[in-house]
Amino acid sequence: MEKNPKKQVRQRILVIQVLLLGCICLLGARAFDVQIFDARDLIRKAEQSHSKYLTIKGERGQILDRHLNKLGTSIDAPTITANPSQILDPAKAAAGLSRILNIKQNTLKEKLSRTRRYVMVARKVSPAQAKQIRALGIQGIYLEKDSKRFYPNRSLAAQVIGFTGKDDIGLEGLEFKYNKVLEGEVARIKVKRDGAGRVLDTHKNRRAKLKGNSLVLTIDKKIQFLSERTLEQTVKASQAKSGMALVMKPGTGELLAIANYPGFNPNNFSTSKRDTFRNRALTDAFEPGSVIKLFTVAAALEKGFTPKSIFFCENGKYRIGKFTIHDTHPRGWLTLNQIVKFSSNIGTAKISETIGNKVLHDYLTNFGFGLKTGLGSPGETNGSLMPYGRWSKIDAGAISFGQGISVSAIQLISGISAIANNGMLMKPMLIKKIISNNGNELQVFQPTQLRQVISPKTARQVKVMMNMVVQEKGTGTKAAMEGYAVCGKTSTAQKASKNKNGYEKNKYIAAFAGFAPLKHPELAILVVIDEPMKKHYGGEVAAPAFKTIMAKSFNYLNIAPEKTKSMIAAVIKGEAN
Repeated sequence: MEKNPKKQVRQRILVIQVLLLGCICLLGARAFDVQIFDARDLIRKAEQSHSKYLTIKGERGQILDRHLNKLGTSIDAPTITANPSQILDPAKAAAGLSRILNIKQNTLKEKLSRTRRYVMVARKVSPAQAKQIRALGIQGIYLEKDSKRFYPNRSLAAQVIGFTGKDDIGLEGLEFKYNKVLEGEVARIKVKRDGAGRVLDTHKNRRAKLKGNSLVLTIDKKIQFLSERTLEQTVKASQAKSGMALVMKPGTGELLAIANYPGFNPNNFSTSKRDTFRNRALTDAFEPGSVIKLFTVAAALEKGFTPKSIFFCENGKYRIGKFTIHDTHPRGWLTLNQIVKFSSNIGTAKISETIGNKVLHDYLTNFGFGLKTGLGSPGETNGSLMPYGRWSKIDAGAISFGQGISVSAIQLISGISAIANNGMLMKPMLIKKIISNNGNELQVFQPTQLRQVISPKTARQVKVMMNMVVQEKGTGTKAAMEGYAVCGKTSTAQKASKNKNGYEKNKYIAAFAGFAPLKHPELAILVVIDEPMKKHYGGEVAAPAFKTIMAKSFNYLNIAPEKTKSMIAAVIKGEAN
């Protein structure tokens, strides 16, 4: 018996309906499972596919001079990455990148041939390299935002500023000392990616907020430059080993220049000798020689002597125990004024014997010798000043004219500035203020008075003596400037032997320290030349450099000449009495 066709159709439809309903139920159950039970896991996987977490670090803060000129800053230096799965011809891409990045072609080809979606090609490339790589237009090569440290003035103040390493961590100088102030903050953020894995959002605004704080220095870029240039010319002309030049404002202790030669380029520090990295003005101690006579004479004046007090200088030879002290030119009776003017070792030793060891030691200590200045730069030396109880007779005599004592250049310029500043010793300043990434002042440093070392009267008397040094028959005539009363002191110190007792033959440190103008000193300058070969006297080698730096600085700062020579002479005559 045949089946009813209509009934068969209905049965088939029913089966199909049951099957469809079953499918719908299964899909519904699966959808319920996906949306309810697996939702979190699937959302996480989707986010991982289209987003990623990055740890970003804010740009390093800047180092600026007193007029906000950039001395150390950060520039764009993209990091080059690749998605090998998108690179059609790894060999060709490697060849193009190799020429620009100076990386072996085989090394790049191996990286670009990997079965990964992300490889690091090169970190922190220069803007010029980045431009060339973009021009290649290689599919699968990407440039991610990054930065690196840059010093726009190259070697200018390099020993003061220092430099950073690969990860922008300070390694030398202020970059090292103030690393925590300068370095940017770190944050972990989520960014979106496209199907190729490229980052779509670099959070530029967030990066800007993470930028580190900046240092504003007391250094004046212009005065630093002319100090370095003059120092380099002097060292080369005298065939010397090295040199230092410092410029300070006596009334505030602010350092306008700290110059060292030889120098180095912090943008490419790995090509320089490590010995050139240190800031010798703070780290190196040396015997100062005759500049110390100023402080010995100041102590005598404080103890009741006058500029016209006389001492017999033994016609050029004076024996202390088994040692004999010599003067360059034999002289008999000299006043304190003349002892400074002619730079008499014997006269200064006689002063020391008269005032006693304790008095001399106390005044040298009060001027800051044997003590760190607390400038805020790494590696500062104390120098060396023995306790007076351990001084022998020859020690006292030698220390009085600058042997048997070692100082740093920063101590010496600070002491000279105290005389210029009417006897008030100021704490030397290198950092003017710290500012935030949006320009707000976080910390402002003010000039700090440490102590009144000598009276204003004594300071005025020493100033007049220093002015006599640059006048006719003085040892520092080459430091004299037309229109200004210059105060200074020469020094020619034999270098102490490193490997044995005594001093090196034909090895000297030539120096000149001083300030101007006499009545209201604007700048104090110290020039130190290590081992000059052609001439070795401070008045011949260092004094002309002092004059050049002072004259050009006065011109730049618009410091007008004093009124007339006759008025200057009248002031000097009055103070000399």
